[in-house]
Amino acid sequence: MRLAGRVALVTGAARGQGRTHAVRLAEEGADIIALDLAESDLAETAAKVRALGRRIITRGADVRDEARLTEAVSEAYAELGRLDVAVANAGVISIAPSLAPGADESWRLGIDVNLTGAWHTCRAALPHMIEGGRGGSIIITGSTQAFKATRALAAYAASKAGLLGLMRTLAVEFAEHMIRVNSVHPTTVWTPMLAEVGPDGMTEEEIRAYYRPVNALPVPWVEPVDVSNAVVFLASDEARYITGAALPVDAGALLVGGRPGS
Repeated sequence: MRLAGRVALVTGAARGQGRTHAVRLAEEGADIIALDLAESDLAETAAKVRALGRRIITRGADVRDEARLTEAVSEAYAELGRLDVAVANAGVISIAPSLAPGADESWRLGIDVNLTGAWHTCRAALPHMIEGGRGGSIIITGSTQAFKATRALAAYAASKAGLLGLMRTLAVEFAEHMIRVNSVHPTTVWTPMLAEVGPDGMTEEEIRAYYRPVNALPVPWVEPVDVSNAVVFLASDEARYITGAALPVDAGALLVGGRPGS
């Protein structure tokens, strides 16, 4: 119950890492504001949070639409009365060689959702944290791709690298309000999004073998809860003096080669 009595906002909360973040934060006592473009999938997230005895408000919102996002956060803030944690998690990934047809569309989508969407999330949350006068914690979902290169991931890598600059700037700007801003940088995470972009036609054993070279530890990927545990730590008072930090949850991926074809 490290977050008892607090309220946490999570974007991209309908499935994958976002759903797991919402559930883990609720397990630690937080009430949840869960936002996602896939509004219909938020029902399962809400059911899991309510089963823990916590309150949850769900809203359909596209992080690219700042006006709608800000409205949704403000409505939930008015109902729950506070906002202590914001997890800017919504993200997309697409594989597109830089000169391939459709690469420009992939670029715009990646930058708009991953980078500008996180910017919008922070701008929607920060005024309420300041008004509350209790400080706060913002956690941005980055990636190991912020630090290394992989073919055909220009938009994804650029957006995740951009989040580092955003995180560090906000950490400095809002330190006077005791608002901490950090980022988590996972290696490959087994989520529906990874399944959608992974190699076609492979057995589970073959998929594991494909991703195994990514990490130093002998695992092909980490589970969403491994990232969520880092999010909970950064949201809690255990990390009360940690700000401006980029925390890898990478099974040693930044120490070794990379995925096949990199």
